[in-house]
Amino acid sequence: MDIDDVLGNSQPAILPTKSAIYVWGYNQSGQTGRKGKERHLRIPKQLPPELFGCPGANSRWLDIACGREHTAAVSSDGSLFTWGANDFGQLGDGTEEGRKHPKKIKLLQTEFVKSVSCGAHCTAAIAEPHENDGTISRNRLWVWGQNQGSDCPRLYWGAFTPNTIVRQVSCGAVHVVALSDDGLLQAWGYNEYGQLGRGFTCEGLQGARILNAYAKFLDEAPELVKIIQVSCGEYHTAAISENGDVYTWGLGNMGQLGHCSLQYGDKELLPRRVVSLDGIAMKDVACGGVHTCAVTVKGALYAWGGGQAGQLGLGPQNGFFSCVPNESEMLLRNIPVLVIPAGVQLVACGHSHTLISTREGRIHGWGYNSYGQAANEKSIYAWYPSPVDWCVGEVRKLAAGGGHSAVLTDACSLKELCEFRLADCVTLSNASEIEDVASRTGSDALARLCERLREHLLDGSNCNYGEEEVADMKQ
Repeated sequence: MDIDDVLGNSQPAILPTKSAIYVWGYNQSGQTGRKGKERHLRIPKQLPPELFGCPGANSRWLDIACGREHTAAVSSDGSLFTWGANDFGQLGDGTEEGRKHPKKIKLLQTEFVKSVSCGAHCTAAIAEPHENDGTISRNRLWVWGQNQGSDCPRLYWGAFTPNTIVRQVSCGAVHVVALSDDGLLQAWGYNEYGQLGRGFTCEGLQGARILNAYAKFLDEAPELVKIIQVSCGEYHTAAISENGDVYTWGLGNMGQLGHCSLQYGDKELLPRRVVSLDGIAMKDVACGGVHTCAVTVKGALYAWGGGQAGQLGLGPQNGFFSCVPNESEMLLRNIPVLVIPAGVQLVACGHSHTLISTREGRIHGWGYNSYGQAANEKSIYAWYPSPVDWCVGEVRKLAAGGGHSAVLTDACSLKELCEFRLADCVTLSNASEIEDVASRTGSDALARLCERLREHLLDGSNCNYGEEEVADMKQ
């Protein structure tokens, strides 16, 4: 038996590139895209392209993001889809009614959306008008939801000039930070913990201002630094400079800022370089609820902050952590520690869990796992990096929310496209045959999926989902 036998004679000689979205974890508000009543989904489910109005063979995705209880995805034609909780208008459809299935945001149909970010209760997107005569910025910022002034997407420049090219946007619990193409950051929202980086705290909703001071060392005057990437945690912020340095600011009560000590009690009010990472060039940074992770140019992963749910990936032992305040059981580390020495490609931090993808195409997670959002294993906490083996295709984007996770995978070669097709038609009766084909052709992800399908379907006592859920996952 070979791939042709499994695919059948109808398989065309040349297939279009295809990608898939997998979502799993907590589902109380429908953030996994499921219309049913399941409170959580312990295995990644591929969302059928038909849910988005896309023919299966032509579905392509550019970006995906998870908020506390909502999800957003960008298709290759520039359309933005949202689903999940909508108490604050974070879905952008002009209502505050939740939705358990993806729906296109019609108010952005004149725009080609390029990327999206989800906060706790707000959403932001970067888009370019479909009709652009060259006088309009190629990357404009749209915001909606809590603290953003509208339940519908609205164009927002803030402290940027109207011709500014917005490179990235990141949303926290109650603040948002946007990065321009020339390396400037602007921040707005609440600033009670200094998360806006202005050098002081203040009450109430704050308008946008550009950050103009970054402290390299405590005994040197702050200066302007060119930023290339930014990430918002719940009440803290982290950024990477063009030199690969990491700067953090905001709330640091759980060590999430990575500094030996803080200048303002449990807060850092100005962006300050993480000195312990000096000389280590970083390419990616991600912030969770009370923890932070960074990936080096060479693919090593460092983590710091709160680890009470295992989100640092260091285990439950107190000896791994730099301090245990007041002899409590709260585990934290205020100095970055090497978690994985090499091979990390992408990282995403949820509220209390972490996901990574490796250069070999594997996905691993750790942290709070009560809903299966961090790992395949059945445990409340995944203390160490553990596999997530239900996804097929090359990982392009990871996203982690309050209690759910998502991944965007691509199939760019004929072999990968065949894997996608085979994954769609795996059943208990043919899983062994497909697993054999996958093993002989080096399709490791597909082989693992088949193996796990057989294990879980044959041993229903170890799972809280059945054949209907698995079939739905493979749609």
